[in-house]
Amino acid sequence: MALRIGNQVIDSPAEEILVLRGHPNELVITARAVLSMEDFDRYCPVPVAHMAFVAGKGNIRMTEDPRFKADMETYGEKRFAFMAIKSLEPSDIEWARVKLDEPNTWVEWTEELKDAGLSETEIQRIIVCVMQANSLDENKLKEAKAAFLQAREQELEKLSTPSTEPSNTASGLAANDGE
Repeated sequence: MALRIGNQVIDSPAEEILVLRGHPNELVITARAVLSMEDFDRYCPVPVAHMAFVAGKGNIRMTEDPRFKADMETYGEKRFAFMAIKSLEPSDIEWARVKLDEPNTWVEWTEELKDAGLSETEIQRIIVCVMQANSLDENKLKEAKAAFLQAREQELEKLSTPSTEPSNTASGLAANDGE
């Protein structure tokens, strides 16, 4: 279902296109914004710190526990990996080791790209492309606003600029004879 905002029809997620290699060995990456992390949440629930009794405080969650911190780090890595894999679906990548239904394989996505012959720089560019598709940064917002304001200014200029020169001035003289 399409949504209209102003004159713009919004009917698909944001996409970023990255051209890593040109002709004849073209390598084009398309990253599309992930609209829902529901599948991720089904596979990977948020870790919960265990409870412990602390004198004077009662039962509290042990969020400073090294095991909990490690679980949260793993959770974050899997979350980003899942987002990257889902974002890259329009690129039609055939993963050898990464399996969408096996969360422990998700974090191998960059290693698999490296094994396929992509350089560290190319992989970093893919990561940036994924992040750009899934977020708005201040520069993107400034560029969009500047483009919008410039287009608006051009429209206002068209409306306020007469399309023809007047043939007479207010004094009744011909416009070109007023010297």
